[in-house]
Amino acid sequence: MKKRAYLFTIGLLAIVSLVSCSKSKGDSDPDPDPVGPGTQVAIPAIDNAVTAFMTTYQIPGVSIAITKNGKLVYLKSYGKMSATDNTPVTDNSLYRIASVSKPITAVGIMKLLEANKLTLDSKVFGTGSILGNDYPTTQLANLTDITVRHLLHHTVGVWGNDANDPMFKNPAMNHEQLIKWTLDNYPATTGRGTYRYSNFGYCLLGRIIEKLSGKTYEQFIKDEVLTPCGISNMSIAGNTLSDRKPNEVIYTGQSGYSPYSYNIPRMDSHGGWIASAKDLAKFMIRVDGFNNKPDILQPATVTAMTTRSVPSSNYAAGWGVNNANHWWHTGSLPGTASEIIRANSGFNWVILCNSRSYSSGFDGALDGLLWPAVQNAGTPWQDIDQF
Repeated sequence: MKKRAYLFTIGLLAIVSLVSCSKSKGDSDPDPDPVGPGTQVAIPAIDNAVTAFMTTYQIPGVSIAITKNGKLVYLKSYGKMSATDNTPVTDNSLYRIASVSKPITAVGIMKLLEANKLTLDSKVFGTGSILGNDYPTTQLANLTDITVRHLLHHTVGVWGNDANDPMFKNPAMNHEQLIKWTLDNYPATTGRGTYRYSNFGYCLLGRIIEKLSGKTYEQFIKDEVLTPCGISNMSIAGNTLSDRKPNEVIYTGQSGYSPYSYNIPRMDSHGGWIASAKDLAKFMIRVDGFNNKPDILQPATVTAMTTRSVPSSNYAAGWGVNNANHWWHTGSLPGTASEIIRANSGFNWVILCNSRSYSSGFDGALDGLLWPAVQNAGTPWQDIDQF
């Protein structure tokens, strides 16, 4: 679930046909009514690009949401629930969002900062720290310098997202057991200030939220982040197909990877949420630093959240941030690919997929999928708001 930082550089994907379903598409009408002023009109350049992407990378279903200056100007879903379930995906379909959960967790931490529950330089482990001695370990002496900022910015320097990622070890362990095991077995002796993307670091941020709020991570985020954004349908995903929530898609693995072999609830604060594209768009317009809709964070807090501590890393506190002041995050699990992007031009967008390809060009194609439409001054955006 690594982040990436680049703008669209690939050419427009070849146009192919694929049946799509959207909120504005219904059965043919021999005498259709005129399109109303608030009714979405298809933008073929977007639809053709998305369906070509789906065909190229064998993605059964995709949902997108695009906002312009705080208005939801394009909302559409394409394809089906899974490779074997032909039920159409809809704009209410819920997808695992994987590491797109990290910006949500970061906003939760920033809410605690505004409530004076912590600072970015608050210590995490040891006497007088946030977690204190909640997780006894023989390695404690090597942990007492770790701060909230280190966790947010992936600059602890250990616990990386590689073949030894602790978050994908010992799936039967709960949070407490896994944290104790990791602290004992992954010594954090060096590396402070060095960027190393860490799912485990965001697991710890979830536990910080629980310790300081007195609530479960999920409940705190719902109360303090999602509800103020007008979101009520997001939740932490389950592990198996039998755990599937109402309106949740079915995930299709590729290259032999199973989408139902992970402890998703244990991934809560680094990769556990499910959401619709529309709900993630609601979240983004309330934290994007633009003036169109009131943010749920103060301007200074948004600035702190999106300021990089290691400029070369292109990562701030839960968001990729580049020199053009575009913000983003991607998410990846077997059966899942997701991305949210906040462009400095006033556009935000969300892409959710119910499968992911391991082909070398997939990541770039996902990242570049909607940039042509957003950057094209001739794209016929309607002056509508579908929120």
